[in-house]
Amino acid sequence: MKRKKIISTFTTCALIASFALMSVASSSSSSETKKIVDDSDGSNKVTDSNDAKNDSDADKNNAPVTIDEQVLVDEKDLKITAKGMEEDLIWGTGVKLFIENNSKKDYAVTCDALIVNNYMISDLFSSEITAGMSANETMNLSSSQLAAAGIDKIGQIEIDFRVYDPDSYDTLFDPEIVTIKTSLFDQMDTTPDDAGKELYNNKGIRIVGKYVDEDSFWGAGILLYIENNTKKNITVQCDSIAVNGLMVDGLLSASVYPGKMAIDDITLFSSDLEENGIESIDEVSLSFNIFDTDSYDTIDNTKQITFSTK
Repeated sequence: MKRKKIISTFTTCALIASFALMSVASSSSSSETKKIVDDSDGSNKVTDSNDAKNDSDADKNNAPVTIDEQVLVDEKDLKITAKGMEEDLIWGTGVKLFIENNSKKDYAVTCDALIVNNYMISDLFSSEITAGMSANETMNLSSSQLAAAGIDKIGQIEIDFRVYDPDSYDTLFDPEIVTIKTSLFDQMDTTPDDAGKELYNNKGIRIVGKYVDEDSFWGAGILLYIENNTKKNITVQCDSIAVNGLMVDGLLSASVYPGKMAIDDITLFSSDLEENGIESIDEVSLSFNIFDTDSYDTIDNTKQITFSTK
């Protein structure tokens, strides 16, 4: 059954978080990151992100990923066809789309969810197609986000399209989620990249703290692994954040579909850290607010959770 979509004030937060995650994932390969450790004895340490990336690079198959041409959407005089894959030096791997609007009204097409190898991947795809016209578009799969999730073989791509009125922004219809199996489907690894300190494990939901990057795009980022084993589309946010005992503002709004995983980060803004005189993130305390994305019903509001990077 098709899940309902939410168009809300979280959109801006999601865009900021998307850029922040891309920055954290990218910088983790070129700068030192701080491991999140178990506060009790320091034994539960995350694998060094640079070592993990090097191992991933060593195992890469140089064969390019390909797909067969496939009609993804054919509804209400809108047809979207996946034509193939392409590589871009800046944006990474992309799915080439041909969009035909055979209706008498203008359509705008966006992507509510892009899922690669069962990992939620943030996407900024949007295309406006005038009535009676067609368009060639590319849906890019962020290379930095794929790297953050440990994905080096793209085996399966799931896309949750939404079609809306470009003038009113009202949703016109929600096609069913479509699945594309690539030439590397049999080689893809869906093993959870859940190394780190487990911060939460309850009601079918797991959250693991992986590492802290003190030099991300907006300031600092705390990278999390989130796993949703429920039958609901969930959103994870955070409240009452303190760094080294000082209250700060933080941004996290991660949506995870049922049975899927996500790598997302808590963004800490540099201006806030500077105002509080925080030069090193050594200890973090926070609570998670987890709710049903479709109904907004609360799933859990956790107590304060404290973890250390030293």
